[in-house]
Amino acid sequence: MLKMRYALVLLLLITSILIAEDSNKEKPFETAKVVTAKIIGSQIEVTYTIPKGMYQTLQKDYFFVDTEEVKGIKFEPTIYPEGEKSKDGLVKYHDKVTLIKKFTIDDKKVGEIKNIKIYAGFQLCLDSGSCFMPEELELMLPFEFETASEEASESKSVSTILQFLIMAFLGGLILNVMPCVLPVLSIKAMSLVKQSQQDKKQILRNSMAYTAGILVSFLILALVIILLKTSGEMVGWGFQFQSAGFVTALLILIFVFALSMFDVFIIRAPGMTAAAKVSSKGGYAGSFFSGIFAVLLATPCTAPLLAPALGFAFSQPAFMILGIFTLIGLGLAFPFILLGFWPKAIKAIPKPGEWMNIFKEVMGFLLFLTALYLLRSLYFLVGGIGLIKVLLYLIILAFAAWIYGRFARPEFSQRKQWIATFIALFIAIGAGFLTLHFEDSGNSAGIGYEDHVHAGWQKFNSELVEKYRDEGKPVFIDFSAEWCLTCKTNETAVLFQDDIHEAFMERNVQLLVGDNTKKNEIIDEWLRRFKRAGVPLYVFYIPGKDDPITLPELITKEMVLNMLKNLDEE
Repeated sequence: MLKMRYALVLLLLITSILIAEDSNKEKPFETAKVVTAKIIGSQIEVTYTIPKGMYQTLQKDYFFVDTEEVKGIKFEPTIYPEGEKSKDGLVKYHDKVTLIKKFTIDDKKVGEIKNIKIYAGFQLCLDSGSCFMPEELELMLPFEFETASEEASESKSVSTILQFLIMAFLGGLILNVMPCVLPVLSIKAMSLVKQSQQDKKQILRNSMAYTAGILVSFLILALVIILLKTSGEMVGWGFQFQSAGFVTALLILIFVFALSMFDVFIIRAPGMTAAAKVSSKGGYAGSFFSGIFAVLLATPCTAPLLAPALGFAFSQPAFMILGIFTLIGLGLAFPFILLGFWPKAIKAIPKPGEWMNIFKEVMGFLLFLTALYLLRSLYFLVGGIGLIKVLLYLIILAFAAWIYGRFARPEFSQRKQWIATFIALFIAIGAGFLTLHFEDSGNSAGIGYEDHVHAGWQKFNSELVEKYRDEGKPVFIDFSAEWCLTCKTNETAVLFQDDIHEAFMERNVQLLVGDNTKKNEIIDEWLRRFKRAGVPLYVFYIPGKDDPITLPELITKEMVLNMLKNLDEE
């Protein structure tokens, strides 16, 4: 019995020694080394360095960035990166992760604010599954905001506004020669040829109706931007092409328009002969809707001078957004405004004849090509199964259009015309309810990314950018989207060419591609950081330099090679 007591005492002594020894060991991590924070422009960036063998989960109760309330500063919700989604559905972060908190400041308070207190919360977990207690770290950051003299500031402001207003107008003008818009403009020009023998006032009115359609469309788009901006949404030029519903609706519109080019049907309401005669005389409604249609097709084609103007507009108050969008619309409509006031220019176009029917059908084929482009964009939004559903619906829609065109003609009785119209509408609408519903494929980024992997490109990730920069490697980022024709042109003609790829590889440049086909808050934040309203955006980081090089929207091989010379000079 005495021996058992001695053994028990000895066991307790050994246990106490082991516990004391374990408590003297270095902790798995030092809190002060986990979190670093800095203010860059109008945003706070808090970086968490996560030790090896650990991770942080996306739980906003324990993983957050908060700030002390400061008068004159309005803080926005914290922006979280994508992270890694585990099998159990949790979003995890390893190595490094940066949370961003944007803010706006009242100009009257500039100079009064000295510091901003930040609360950074985290709860690290071991890969084995156990987690440490949640912690919160307070950081005090000095707030410095440089201001110029009031007179110089006002002068620069006026100069900047004029510069971007001019860019907005020229950008809209350039949209006229973009591939998405040319078919509609050509069809409208053909319509004006038909009116060349009419009164000059008639031509002017049609031109003004076309202009009105463009302006109304841009004003509506501007109002949508203002509402979303007010609600805190982050949007960019072409954002509507991130919506499968919008792309599908535009695809249907273009497809039906293309069918009409081949006289599958002619739009005329049964029993509305009088209205048809009025429409054929003036055609103001047709001109107005041609303007709307041109705007719908123009938005994914970001012209070289248009993106900076839009980037400036998104950071401005409502009246400036309206002004810039109005000037973009006037730029797009400008050729037809000139044609309306100087109709003699129509003489440069050949006289009406059989060539017009041929030309109309050629335009129909161009519209089918535009529909193919939209189908490709839709594939990256809804996946292969969703695309099959859309193709099935287009076939059914074509059948409905054929029924309308075949049996709702004026030579048939009004009763037969009405029956044919209702049957066509029933088929078109009913088929839409049955086929046009999509489940989020969840792999749009993966689909778009596959093509770039084989060419040596990696999927964009903010943490990956920081990792390569910390390792002293140059980094080139291509922010793109499948619906962006300018992006695809630059990639096909420049970035993905063998000689340019070899130039990148010779200098060990890390190539990243950010796919903004679907809305991506992290990419949107990068776009706003560089004052761009939408893709494309090209960013090049040189080792040892904080400020990157950015390329314009339209790039050439010479631009890229000159950019790489900066590495050779280091």
